[in-house]
Amino acid sequence: MTDVTTGIHDLSLATAHYVLDQTTLARELGIDDAKLKDGLGQDAMSVPAADEDIVTMAATAARPIIDRHGADRVRTVLLATETGVDQSKSAGLYVHGLLGLPHTCRVVELKQACYSATAALQFATALIARDPEQHVLVVASDIAKYKRGSAAEPTQGAAALAMLVTADPAILRVEPSSGMHSEDIMDFWRPNYRAEAVVDGKFSIDAYQRAVVSAFADYRERGGRDLAEFAAFCYHQPFTKMAVKAHRHLLDHLGVTAGPADLHAAVNASTHYNRVLGNSYAASAYVGLASLLDHRDDLADQPIAIVSYGSGSVAEFLGATVVPGYRDHLRSVENAAAIDQRKTVDYTRYCELHDACTPPDGGHHPNPQETTAPFRLAAISQHKRLYEAVA
Repeated sequence: MTDVTTGIHDLSLATAHYVLDQTTLARELGIDDAKLKDGLGQDAMSVPAADEDIVTMAATAARPIIDRHGADRVRTVLLATETGVDQSKSAGLYVHGLLGLPHTCRVVELKQACYSATAALQFATALIARDPEQHVLVVASDIAKYKRGSAAEPTQGAAALAMLVTADPAILRVEPSSGMHSEDIMDFWRPNYRAEAVVDGKFSIDAYQRAVVSAFADYRERGGRDLAEFAAFCYHQPFTKMAVKAHRHLLDHLGVTAGPADLHAAVNASTHYNRVLGNSYAASAYVGLASLLDHRDDLADQPIAIVSYGSGSVAEFLGATVVPGYRDHLRSVENAAAIDQRKTVDYTRYCELHDACTPPDGGHHPNPQETTAPFRLAAISQHKRLYEAVA
């Protein structure tokens, strides 16, 4: 195996058709919206239309990458999600078909709560180290959904983040050292018979913080950088204030004193998108990466950290270095447009979309067109999901 520099060559963001403002939700819940906007750090959440799901968002996120770089060298598609649409078939195969990717391509779906996109990224770098000529398409796509009226409802959201992983990347070089932590716990889970997750909120926050400390300790033992070397941090964000909590906890554990300005400098640029999209599970840390690169002053040649956590639980701390000239390859305008073009949904329609169930009877159930995205879920018929390109 040759010594190959691998990492993220391109990345692209997509989200859902609708947006629900937290002020609207707070009014319906009978609480002060400051509890959501200031306490959680959430201003709004993306809400999928009836003809949207993780597949349509994933294909929408990935299409600009394929349009720019072509499909011929894509040998692997790794789709990371915890809201898969089938217990057997990879959601990535639907995406593969919608994008017209080559048949000479492996396609798999990866699941471990909100962590699996980081596993996909690491698997991709290993494949490319073996064969530097190939490209790997990594897509994280999720819809966070909780019971209406629950404490977790305001943290819902939806987004997809696609990454092209290659040798000699134009945006981010992934460094070889990383630190891991795995532990069998029940802080957040969703049994097969439930549409919504079961959450022990306080336990999950504690577990997240403990896992971050453990993963960083493992990272350092394996030759990783000192924490002070990093210019910025991208944490998994079940809500954006969690990034601040996690970073403060890690600093406290290391005996480092940090004020509000220090915490702001370390994580704030990574929170702009998650603040208005809501939780996107597996995509969350990498939506944070897109936000950081789009909003922070020049990071060329500077190291950043990606801190990934998935309940249940698995965490990883990895380092990366921003490639000089990376700004020429970003999609800052397109990312902002994907967020800004969402349509405001009223509370009644939000409830209808939230409470809708997939018909289990095997009949033909068409979806009226709502989304303006390039792909939609046209129908469910004879237990088959029927997708179509619309633009």
